Parts: sequence; C-alpha cells; structure tokens
Amino acid sequence: MARGQLTVRMARWSATHPWRAIAMWVAVVVACFALGSMTGTKESTNEGDIGEVTRADNIVKSGNFEDPDVESVLITPHSGALDQPEANKVAGVVTERMRALGGVAEVAQPILSPKKDALIVRVTLKDGGRERIQPLLDTTAKVQQDYPGLRIEEVGGQSIEKALNETLGKDFKRAEMFSLPVTLAILLIAFGALIAAAVPLVLALSAVAAAIGLSAAASQLIPAVDAVNSVILLIGMAVGVDYSLFYLRREREERAKGRGHVDAVEIAAATSGHAVVVSGIAVIISMAGLFLARDAVFSSFAVGSILVVAVAVVGSLTVLPALLAKLGRWVDRPRIPLLWRLTANKSKPRFWPAMLKPALKHPVATLLVSVTALLAVASPALGMTLKFPGTEDLPRDTAVMKAYDRLTAAFPSTGTSHEVAVRAPADQQAAVQAALADLVKRTQSDNLFAQDGLEEPKVSKDGTVTVLEVATPYEGGSQQARDSLTKLRNELMPQTVGKVPGVEYAVGGFVAADVDYAAHTRAKLPLVIGFVLLLTMIVMMVTFRSVVVAITAIGLNLLSAGAAYGVVTAVFQNTWAEGLLDFRSNGAVVSWLPLFLFVVLFGLSMDYHVFVVSRIREAVLRGVPTKQAVAEGITGSAGVVTSAAAVMIGVFAVFATLSTLDMKQLGVGLAVAILIDATIIRAVVLPSVMTLLGDANWWAPKWLRGKTPKHAAPTAAPEDERELTPVG
Repeated sequence: MARGQLTVRMARWSATHPWRAIAMWVAVVVACFALGSMTGTKESTNEGDIGEVTRADNIVKSGNFEDPDVESVLITPHSGALDQPEANKVAGVVTERMRALGGVAEVAQPILSPKKDALIVRVTLKDGGRERIQPLLDTTAKVQQDYPGLRIEEVGGQSIEKALNETLGKDFKRAEMFSLPVTLAILLIAFGALIAAAVPLVLALSAVAAAIGLSAAASQLIPAVDAVNSVILLIGMAVGVDYSLFYLRREREERAKGRGHVDAVEIAAATSGHAVVVSGIAVIISMAGLFLARDAVFSSFAVGSILVVAVAVVGSLTVLPALLAKLGRWVDRPRIPLLWRLTANKSKPRFWPAMLKPALKHPVATLLVSVTALLAVASPALGMTLKFPGTEDLPRDTAVMKAYDRLTAAFPSTGTSHEVAVRAPADQQAAVQAALADLVKRTQSDNLFAQDGLEEPKVSKDGTVTVLEVATPYEGGSQQARDSLTKLRNELMPQTVGKVPGVEYAVGGFVAADVDYAAHTRAKLPLVIGFVLLLTMIVMMVTFRSVVVAITAIGLNLLSAGAAYGVVTAVFQNTWAEGLLDFRSNGAVVSWLPLFLFVVLFGLSMDYHVFVVSRIREAVLRGVPTKQAVAEGITGSAGVVTSAAAVMIGVFAVFATLSTLDMKQLGVGLAVAILIDATIIRAVVLPSVMTLLGDANWWAPKWLRGKTPKHAAPTAAPEDERELTPVG
C-alpha cells in the first residue's frame, strides 16, 4: 500500500483521531453555512457582452432613468360583456385605495382595452418594490371581495416574481423531500444496513449545506443567479453520495477479507480515495470551463458546482475515514433482513459476466453496433434549437399567471415588447422624437407589432437618451416575435432612427436577449469544449500513465454527452412527452443547457470511468492479462457503480418533475446520460475498446511512464498495526 499518499496519510490521521476529525468537519460545515447567512447572497444582474442587447442595456443605463416597478390592476367580467359603468366605479375605488398606500408613487388614469372588454389601472411603486408589493396584493384582494361581480386581479413584474419565487421555493423543498427518500432507498438496497446507507447521505447533505453557505459568500465577488442552489443540491447529492459510496464499499470489501478497521480504511484511501480525488479534479476542471463563456449564469453555476464538489472530496477524505473507523462493524447495523442477505451474498455474480460476454468475445462487432446505436440516439441534436424560457413557459397553475394571460389578451402591448434605445446629442432630440414617431407609425400597419397606447418614449434628463417600448402581440419565444425583432433591427430602425445625425441605437428586450444569448452560447461552446477536453485528457494521462486510456475516456464521454443531447432534443422540441413529463413544449432547448449539460456530464462521467479503469489497472499491475483484467475490473466494480448511478439517476429524475422547463430539461438530460454511461458505455463500449486494444491500452511515451512497477494489490499492515486504538 502506498502509505506515503496524501489520501492515505489523511485517512490514517482521521481514523486514529476520529472525534477530532468529526468535530472539525461539523465546525467547518456550520461555519460555512453561517458565513453565507451573514454575507447574504448578491444576485446577478446578468451583465456581460452578448451582442446588441448588451449595447441596448448600456445605452439605457447611461440615461440614468428612474425605473420604478409598475403593477397593473385588471378589471374584467367573469363572463359576457364588460359592464363599463360598474368597471369604472371599481377602477375609482382601486385608484383611491392604492393612492392611500405608503408604497405607491403614482396611480394612472384607468384605460379601456381596444376591444372594450377590460379596464386597467396602472400603479407605480416607490423604490423597494419587492418589499412594498404585499400591501398592493392585499388591497386588490379586498376590492375583489367587496365587488364580486367583476374579476379584479393584480399583475406586474413584482407580483409575478413573488409568485414564481414561491413556486420555485416549493420546487426546491419538493426536490429535497423526494430526493432524500429515493437516495436512502437506493443506498439501503446497496448496503442492506441502515447506518451504512445513512453515512453517504449525511455527508452529501453536509457538503451541500457548506457549499450553499460558501456560494452565498462567493456571490459578493461573482454574483449568483436564482437557480444556483438547485444546481448545488443536484451536483452535491450526486457526487457527495458517489464519493462516499465508492470509499465505503471498498472499505467494506477489505474488511470482508479479514483486514482490521484502520487497515481497511487505509486501503480504501489508497484506491477509492485516490479515484475520488482524480474524479473531483476532473469535475472541477469541467466546471471551470464555464468561466470561459463570460456569462453571469454560467459563472454562478461554475462557482456553486466547484464549491460543492471540492467540499464533497474533502469530506470523503477526512470525516468519512473517521466515521468508518469509529463505527467499525457497527456500520453494518441495523441490518435489513432480506436486503442484507442479498448484499452479503458471496456467490459469483452472473448478470455482469453475461453482459460482458459479447464485448469480450466479439469486440469489433459489439463496438460497431453500440457506437452506431449511440450515434443514432444523438442524431436529433443536429436539429437542436435554443431559446430562453419565456413568460409563456412559466407554470399556469398560479392565479397571477392566469391573470397575466387575460391582461396580455386585452392589452397586447403589456406582453412581449422590444426595447428601442437611442443615444444622440441633446440638440438632436427633436429629430429623434420625429424618427421614433415615424417608427411607431410604420409598426401600426404591421401585424408583427401591437399598439394600444400604453407606452410613450422616455427621455433622460440631459436629453441624450431616449427609450421606447415597441410591443408585439406574440409570445416571446415565438417565431413571429423573432421576425418582429429582425424587422425592427434590420429595416425599421435604419430607415428611421438611423438617419438622425450622430445617433447610436440598439434594440434590446426579452426577444433580443433570447436571440443574442443563443448566438453567444453557440459561439462559446467550442471554446469551452476544447478547454474541458484538453485539461481532462491531461489529468487522465497523468493519472493512468497512458495516452490511450485518456483518449478513450474522452471519446466515450463525448458519446454519452451526445446521446443525452439527442434525447433532450427529441423529448423537449416535440410534444409527444408533454403529458408524461407535465410540460408544454416551446419547440426548443433552454439556451444555457447544452453548454452546462456538457461540462456536468463530462465531469460526472469521470466518476465511473476513473473508478472502473482504476480497478482494471490494479489487476493489470498484478500481472493479469488485459482481457481478464477488464472482466475482473468491471465485474468487481459493478455493484458500487450501479448503486452510484442509481443514486444519480434518482436525484436527477426528481428534478425532471419540477415546474420550470429549464430544470426539467436539466434533470432529463443528466438522468439519461448517467443511465447510458453506467450501462451501455461501461458494459459494452468500454470493454469492447479495451479488449480490442489489449496491451496498447497502456501505451505512453517514456516521459509519461514514470515508475509504475507491477506489484501485488494493497496488502494488510503488520499484525500489530491492524487495530490501532482511536485517539480523540
């Protein structure tokens, strides 16, 4: 055994000082969480250069406009035609009561919809709209109670955000509620004992808690997006359980051979612990690739993912050995009768040898068939379309979103709009206003645009910046909305505003952000992929002292990632799975998903690859022929890898049940990729490739080979070292 390895030294200290190690871990987790609570989370403003939409934002910001939150009180009939006198009376009551609220800056005059089927009262809030929204909602509810003959609803950015945050909060709790029992059930099946199953779960949750706190603190430097805690939970539960599972199963295996507790922990540290470090480095490298996208969302996800993986690795190398040494054989208590008999069954496995037989006997044919099948699964990704989820993709089971649909139907300009930003010398203000009037006139005769008189141009105090909202009656993710943006950018703006001397202009808004962000992602994806492939290959070469193993790892992970892309595209760009997964297809994949999915899959796939190839290499170093070593390594690791994959798939599948489209797509993509990686890749493609290559698997140039003498597997320590009395 390599007693000089850092993982072994850490394990020995923790195993011989268990209470100190456990106390230090608890203190670190509590301190990290407390640090996050004290600093709070700095939310991202999504700043970054992603094209014309960024230029539009910069022009608007340079005008130093006051940007108060506006809420709309919508008055409509429950059925039939609108009773206008009664609606006007209710609008007067709404106006009076809203003006009496301390958080309200202004209440506009009621406006009748073009079809005369709705009345709207627009309420402008003072600064701090998020804190002031509840009194408005309460007032609207009270008016509805007093006048039940009409439908009276409040809609606006703050009310929608409040409802969405409540939905996302429930989703996050539901993910926790379901992922924990699912994970525990899988671990109980894997170990057959309650304590053994609970240890990985507890360590994973502690890693998640610490990472959430550290992420909040880190957000002061790299602001966080709303979904980062969901990502931390997703990644943390996956890798935290996996790393503990690998370590615990190896320690258990060594104890079953008669080794003492400390010896078993040391051997687990030298083998599985080393694999955990390599895997963790691979995941961190993959996540670091997200920084190259130069985007607030990806940077936030990268920080959260890197932190939770790093914490999970440290926990697996420090507190886990302490727990195992302290628990000793109590880790296998209390036993679940039937499950324990299954896990303790020492009979030779039959399933995995049968699965491996085609790959070992007919490697060429097996490789061709399996790779062809995976490429076929990946083929739908060639037609992948990228879009942001829009307001139309939010869950429709909340009252505020039902009200939003009624509002946009009555007043199309309150839905999707383009933000026209113009900057010109102050003495050109009259020319700018004339050009914008011409622009509005041209849109009024075009079905791509909606005009119902709710918006007027806003001019900065110095007269240099003018902003105008140009609405479209179509949903933000629709092709018509994109067509309206294209026409505005390429035709209407150059023909009107573009003719003003010294003018600078750009078109922003949701549709512009959607289009520009998708283009930005496509441009950055090759750079991120190249970075991840290069550094991952270097890590694998150094770890296994083999160029061929590194190239093989890259190729297999690309296959599984491609297959996941294909499944996500086939599922979410079509409607056949809507009822199954409870979503409404918008005909696209979320813009940020391909890039994030790639780095996550590439990192997580290394868990299994490093663990399995490590077992194969152990056998080769003992002098076992490569073909036999492949069979031994994959069969010997089958139980733990299958259990780890089942945990990941279970956690990811829970996210596929959440309300938002982006989390559904992420959950499905990750679950499918891990399923493919743990079955087809590991049991079919990998053994086919390694059997076909034989000794060539281990080829490396002289400078890389180093000293890798063939030696026996890790052996037990001398008899007097086997049972050290724990201190601390």
